[in-house]
Amino acid sequence: MTSIFQHAMGSAEFERLHPQLQRRFSVGLAGGEACIGRGVMERVWHRGGGWVRPFLAVGATRHVLLSRTGRDVPFVIENFPYKDSYGRETVTFVRTFTFPRARPARWDATMIHSPERGCIVDYLGTHQHLATDLEFTAEPDGSVVIRSTAHRFREGPVDLTVPDLIGADAVVRESYDEASGRFRISVRVVNRTFGPLFGYEGSFGVEYIDVAEHGMPARLRPVREEARE
Repeated sequence: MTSIFQHAMGSAEFERLHPQLQRRFSVGLAGGEACIGRGVMERVWHRGGGWVRPFLAVGATRHVLLSRTGRDVPFVIENFPYKDSYGRETVTFVRTFTFPRARPARWDATMIHSPERGCIVDYLGTHQHLATDLEFTAEPDGSVVIRSTAHRFREGPVDLTVPDLIGADAVVRESYDEASGRFRISVRVVNRTFGPLFGYEGSFGVEYIDVAEHGMPARLRPVREEARE
């Protein structure tokens, strides 16, 4: 039962992950499990001055970026496998943050394995306008580091590589804490020209559910799906 993440990392690299991370990143159609994580982000932060806020606010309308900051923010991440309208195995990474006195904020992603590109392709937002190549690496302590590389913008006939001036790279580090029995996560999104933009860090516990029994929630699927990888 090989998941899209096992395909992307290769068996030897995948097996270097902590066993709990191996299970979490084994979510897929073959295994029939979804993973739901619930926890608290100790800090959600922004940097970069006043010009960053409008940029983040626009992205937040399509669930691409986070426009708010806070501490001890309740957090849910939902990883459900499904086949998209192009027949590709897809896994959702839908993150919901509940800030005080505000509507919950979502950061949506759907991931596929692209044999053509030789990596995981991460489609961001409700309309999959942004496609990003991801590299997964197992660290010596069994954690996983996920780095974004090339970014592409797709809208109708438009197919552009995102220039460095406005592009942003994400680095995600996820580990398992044996003492607490929880996953630790740290995310940093950095503009290649102006430096750090936003990020968050915290912890969460998970439960695994049977997708056949519970179904794939329609609210997790993107509004629009992009065929181009």
